[in-house]
Amino acid sequence: MNGSPNPSSSMPTPAPRHVCGIVPPWLLERIAELDAPQLARAASAARYSLLATRPYRFPEPGSERATGPVRSATAGTRPVGTPERSIHDARRTETLPGTLVRSEGEPATTDAAVSAAYDGLGDTHALFAEAFARDSIDGRGLPLLATVHYGDDYDNAFWNGEQMVFGDGDGEVFRSFTSSLSVIGHELAHGVTQYTANLVYEGQPGALNEHVSDVFGALVEQHARGEDAASASWLIGEGLFTDEVEGNALRSMLAPGTAYDDDVLGKDPQPAHFDDYLETTDDNGGVHLNSGIPNRAFATLAVALGGNAWERAGLIWYDTLVGGLSERADFATFAAATIAAAAARFGVDSEEHTAVGQAWALVGIEPSV
Repeated sequence: MNGSPNPSSSMPTPAPRHVCGIVPPWLLERIAELDAPQLARAASAARYSLLATRPYRFPEPGSERATGPVRSATAGTRPVGTPERSIHDARRTETLPGTLVRSEGEPATTDAAVSAAYDGLGDTHALFAEAFARDSIDGRGLPLLATVHYGDDYDNAFWNGEQMVFGDGDGEVFRSFTSSLSVIGHELAHGVTQYTANLVYEGQPGALNEHVSDVFGALVEQHARGEDAASASWLIGEGLFTDEVEGNALRSMLAPGTAYDDDVLGKDPQPAHFDDYLETTDDNGGVHLNSGIPNRAFATLAVALGGNAWERAGLIWYDTLVGGLSERADFATFAAATIAAAAARFGVDSEEHTAVGQAWALVGIEPSV
């Protein structure tokens, strides 16, 4: 394939270049062009969603907001590893954060989206705390903020540099974006990348940014369910599509290009090998497309190693992310960094070190020297 797809401390200063949405713009553009009466709501919602996701203006380095959301008065007093969540309701507007509807420790409401967001933030916090000894997404106990019911049938979920935002979906193509735990974990993981490697959101670094979020989104779901690598689905966004769509999820990590094949949406265009890397100006240089290549490497590695994916493969990827990776790392650089991380943690003669190299060879990535 080539061309565009059918559908565009001493912590690093957080400065992602774009809103990181789970649904790529080219897929929304395809839905927006639909003229079928039975999908009129979906088409209208997609057109609205393309306009409603605006680039976030990130603060200048050194400003009081440059290190993320304002911390609450209790942020420094909570035990390490304990989340501090707040869920807001935008009430179908684009106002952020909206009305506070549930704070940490408060009982569940009758709103399913509020409950799913609250639980998903907790599950994400738990993975990073228990598997990687990381205290929230910034490593320093950052409170987790989310807004549900954003916009009018808004077809996306995103991390904007400060908080999570979830739309309700259009009901014809997409369900509520709180319905998939891998989506919640994926978007919050953009925050982890923001506070660590801060990978530039374009081209190969951008595809790695999306890849890292897919990795940790999948691990959040597996950790919460107690699934090992062999029994996991390795699907990102499973449950987002309505029953009208011929597809299981937005992406398949283990088999990129197979997540959906629908008369309306088309076929999943993700490549699974570097020979099929997509050179495109859409989607910030194909960040949601080419992420399929490293996704396959990671999922294959995790299955080959066996057991819980977060215990070996996940540790190697986490070590890579926090180990001084360049913000403009390409696939070859990232592959080399994971091999070095495997050697550092498990040894150069280890099964893990060998398996990482084999996983990258499978997808045609030659690590840089």
